[in-house]
Amino acid sequence: MVSACGDKDKTASDREAGDNTAEPKTTAPEKEERQEMSVQELTAEDVIAAFKEEGLEVGDVTDLEKKEFGDTREEGKRILVPSLGEDAGGRLFRFKDKDGLDKAKEYYVTLGESGPMFYSHTYEKGLFLLQMNGDMEDAEFERYEKVMDSVSE
Repeated sequence: MVSACGDKDKTASDREAGDNTAEPKTTAPEKEERQEMSVQELTAEDVIAAFKEEGLEVGDVTDLEKKEFGDTREEGKRILVPSLGEDAGGRLFRFKDKDGLDKAKEYYVTLGESGPMFYSHTYEKGLFLLQMNGDMEDAEFERYEKVMDSVSE
């Protein structure tokens, strides 16, 4: 089942207005260790571990079947977010190159434009693409973005 898709249209100030998030839970040594890792060495598992370290909701994580963007990606993980409902959450991909990432993101954006029930949040950083169910609040999705930024600086 494909979750609702699209690209977010909110500005940073729109998202910040509703941002009541808790402080990060990661210790300084954990962050330093992650930051020493180069972007090329990062795996989807590393990004997901960072989500968890920062206190973000991450339920069951499973490998995606190859049919979801096939040979254009190196990794694909399905991330369940229980507060969004049963079998709801998103996906985290690591692509082989920017062209593959761009095509996948365009797929989600185009799908989201076909109607509000197909809207989802998308965010890219390096060769990673995060896609989350559109029912997630903008402020919550922004927290996932910030973690991706911090692990791939």
